[in-house]
Amino acid sequence: MATLSAIFSSTIGISLGLVSGFISGPIDRVLTLIMDSLYAFPGLLLTIALAAMLGPGVLNVTIAISVIYIPTFFRIVRGQVLSIKEQLYIEAARSLGATSREILARYIFPNVLPSVVVVFSLNIADAILTEAGLSFLGLGLPPDIPDWGFDISKGRQLLVAGHWWMITLPGFMITLVALGFSLLGEGLSEILNPRLVKN
Repeated sequence: MATLSAIFSSTIGISLGLVSGFISGPIDRVLTLIMDSLYAFPGLLLTIALAAMLGPGVLNVTIAISVIYIPTFFRIVRGQVLSIKEQLYIEAARSLGATSREILARYIFPNVLPSVVVVFSLNIADAILTEAGLSFLGLGLPPDIPDWGFDISKGRQLLVAGHWWMITLPGFMITLVALGFSLLGEGLSEILNPRLVKN
């Protein structure tokens, strides 16, 4: 589900960032204002509010988590598009008759992709923690779907009886998976960014 939420947020955020950065003008100002407003709002509180309104369910929780990551993709893509579209090879492609769609697809998006891949893996790690928090509060997945956050919530009741492993093991797995995706993001950053590669 964390991967699905990252796919939703990246698809929307990248698309809006490409359009906003490339077209500029009033559309850019409106989209930037909306995204900055979402970004300024505490992400966890916004997710809790959306999850409470939408109710339990895989799709509803996915949507609630996706909303808080859209501004991240938007801001990164928009900033890079604003820089890339001023490069000389973009002007050369435009002078040779390339359409805006071709410029976005062939010249701008491939240069934005490395940063997006890194942010995507890091957002999966964060989404895992967010989803576990929602399930712990009773706002996540339905009880019939296995979930580590729900296991921790129910395991608290068994701490009095000395069954510490009921919350330790799910917590350890959440930490391990989130750490794995974080390290994956760091590794991809070093691989995809030539400036970080040491000769």
